[in-house]
Amino acid sequence: MGIKILIADDDPDIRDILKLTLEEEDYEITEAADGEEALKIIRSKPLDLVLLDHNMPKMDGRQVCNLIKKDLLLQHLPTIMVTGKGEVSDRIGGIDAGADDYIVKPFEPKELLARIRMVLRRTKRDLEANPLTRLPGNLAILNELSSCIEKKTPYAVCYVDLDKFKAYNDKYGFEHGDDVIRETARILISAAKECGNPGDFVGHIGGDDFVVVTTPDRSDAICEKIIRDFDRISPSFYTQEDRENGYIIGYDRQSKIHKILLLSVSIGVVTNEMREITHVAQIGEIGAELKKLAKSMEKSNYVKDKRQDKL
Repeated sequence: MGIKILIADDDPDIRDILKLTLEEEDYEITEAADGEEALKIIRSKPLDLVLLDHNMPKMDGRQVCNLIKKDLLLQHLPTIMVTGKGEVSDRIGGIDAGADDYIVKPFEPKELLARIRMVLRRTKRDLEANPLTRLPGNLAILNELSSCIEKKTPYAVCYVDLDKFKAYNDKYGFEHGDDVIRETARILISAAKECGNPGDFVGHIGGDDFVVVTTPDRSDAICEKIIRDFDRISPSFYTQEDRENGYIIGYDRQSKIHKILLLSVSIGVVTNEMREITHVAQIGEIGAELKKLAKSMEKSNYVKDKRQDKL
């Protein structure tokens, strides 16, 4: 998979020059002619970098950049502001809005490519991220859980999973499914920020599986907010008819028709309050068991580990 770059500029000639320059380096290019179109693409398509012209109709580059950096799911997306010669205030404004770098028109293609490589290097996470949500992926999750075990301080690992997601994907398609995944990620980040500790961790295991690492005293509030927010937004993922019915029609492996309830969220919470946990696999095993119990309840809920070691 190549590096995906969005070029947002209202001048088609500038877009052509940028596109030709970047495609020579095998970058995958998407174009937008104004700020509103750029923002729509940014919110709907996984990107690795955005080139934003400062002066665009409908919404200028600074406004777009501001909105990117305020979005919990997009704030790590690197942006380079493209400004006119001598427009010092534009450059300052772009950087104030959160742009990672700027380049002045007219520019040397080699300089542009060097700046893009620099920004990509600088913003690349030290650990791999999930390409859909940009949340830390499995390697980062493994390191986070290992760190929890080594520190031996109180921790709570919340395994978050969507119920009936496969049936939803089957009916509505993967693009809508990706929208659900991205919205779920936003809900988790928001819950961790609002109800958790400053250093809490949110990771994306893959598909519709996530993890939130916090402390036991904050885990209840985080889980309750995740459930409350998800249940509030879940109906909006469906057509009016499916919303009113409260279910969709799906098929099991024997091709039998079933009424499948709307999406819900199940959370299994593993803590080291009542038992000693010595390895990461143990956290995963307990989490899977608790999540399975939560899923059996047919509605959004969470189950917290209450059992003590028998030793």
